[in-house]
Amino acid sequence: MKLIGILGGMSAASTALYQARLNTLARERFGGLHSANLLVRSLDFAEIEAMQIADDWSGAGERLAREAERLEAAGAELIVLATNTMHKVADAITARLSVPFLHIADATAHAVTGAGLLRPALIATAYTMEQDFYTSRLRAAGLDVVLPDKGDRQEIHRIIFEELCRDEVREASRQAFEAIAARLIEDGADSLILGCTEVGLLLDETNVGVPVFDTTRIHCDRAMDMALSGN
Repeated sequence: MKLIGILGGMSAASTALYQARLNTLARERFGGLHSANLLVRSLDFAEIEAMQIADDWSGAGERLAREAERLEAAGAELIVLATNTMHKVADAITARLSVPFLHIADATAHAVTGAGLLRPALIATAYTMEQDFYTSRLRAAGLDVVLPDKGDRQEIHRIIFEELCRDEVREASRQAFEAIAARLIEDGADSLILGCTEVGLLLDETNVGVPVFDTTRIHCDRAMDMALSGN
């Protein structure tokens, strides 16, 4: 198994989900006491969030690129960025790497199109929903992305940052997310992308009426496939 470098901390809750999923996959594939071959760099999300709020994406890109380089220098053979939103600076990261970088939107688009679906709704941070760094990659794959209305986008963003990133899972917020998902389905969505790595704490296939694509699981599953490939 290749050494997977996880650039995380954005949020800590997200990084914990990545580690748990990758270790589960290793046990499922190899049995016994096997676990994933991981190298984790977990950043202080408060520092990154301050850059987001200040619209300092170039500074954030430089910071994450530098940390990705450190993972590669420490032996990582594949890099995953354990967040959807910060893929806004993916180009800055990949420009500094010589090892593969697995883009979460590309892995997700492949999963949705592979299932024969074409009109996914997207629930994510406001950055991911409202800017085109993520949706443009989905559309380039032939997907017609359905977005929540402005009020729903604001509420989703609030719940993510004020609750989920802090490991707070509230039933009222689950119900709010379920209602937003239902409205998106009414608007014609044939599937739902959980486009923030923490959204799976509230939504999954048991409480959404269309196929659900959890980007954390998709990213991890594809990373494990790459880590076990001969390429």
